[in-house]
Amino acid sequence: MEIKVLDFSQFSPHLFWDVNRIALSPEKDKAYIIKQILEFGKIEDWFLLRNFYGIEEIANVAQSFRDLDPKALSFIALLSQRPKHAFRCFTFQQSIPKHWNF
Repeated sequence: MEIKVLDFSQFSPHLFWDVNRIALSPEKDKAYIIKQILEFGKIEDWFLLRNFYGIEEIANVAQSFRDLDPKALSFIALLSQRPKHAFRCFTFQQSIPKHWNF
């Protein structure tokens, strides 16, 4: 059985600029890691994430997010073949929307 290791040095430096990369745990910080890469990651970051967690696990975690960028939501919904309304961030919108929705 192969043990997978998530090497945070392979990810783009802008993804985890606000935290200590060494202290990140692939299991404890799974939601944070997935959200950062879905919203701000490059395609290379996405491939690393997908190879480590798998699309099903990423989609399961993403379904519980309170907010997610609309493009990231469309991306993970398409790849996981789940409807957008299955994701919490789609059904529970903010009561006060952002001023600029790009």
